[in-house]
Amino acid sequence: MKLYGYFRSGTSHRTRIAMNLKQLDYESISVNLAQDEQLESAFKSINPQGLVPVLQASALEASKSETQDLVMFQSPAILEWLEEAYPQHPLLPQELTGRVKVRALSAMIGCDIHPINNRRILQYLRNELNVDESQVMAWCQRWISDGFTALESLLAQDKERGNFCYGNQPTLADCYLIPQVYSARRFKVDLTPYPNIVAIDKHCHTLPAFIEAAPENQADAPSS
Repeated sequence: MKLYGYFRSGTSHRTRIAMNLKQLDYESISVNLAQDEQLESAFKSINPQGLVPVLQASALEASKSETQDLVMFQSPAILEWLEEAYPQHPLLPQELTGRVKVRALSAMIGCDIHPINNRRILQYLRNELNVDESQVMAWCQRWISDGFTALESLLAQDKERGNFCYGNQPTLADCYLIPQVYSARRFKVDLTPYPNIVAIDKHCHTLPAFIEAAPENQADAPSS
């Protein structure tokens, strides 16, 4: 498998976590968003949307008993495919109510927090609307804080929750959360009001799957 991504991309980060948790081998191919490589024809021939991540894989099509080469984009679809194609080390609970809770927590981050603060939006604020950096930072802090406030409340209400977003094993919700905490720190969000989120982040970073997926540990990350 080949994973096209960028070290600081939240969507790439969540996909790396999921693949690591499932103990899958893959080749990482860097697409430098800072240099707009995602907009070049070479990459857009792979994903016309010009976004990372993209996962290239081969899979057995059971109905045809043959192997198909797949090119997958949009991280929610990739993560769901990984869960179905590689059910070992599951990232969704067995029980129906647990699955809907995990998917809802994931969507809170993946639909309502992350997209508002991704690079395309921030570049539009800077380049098209002439918003200065302090206002861009305030924008990011506002939407991350709003989302984290709701998420923190839900986590606090779950009295059966262990060290993760749901239960005692990492799920898709943790794959979504940890990259967003990284972004929150990058945008200087005060995390003091979110002790459960901070505790989950701290615990996840004791696990190799999360450590190895961290932006600073990627080959395309700038050397310190």
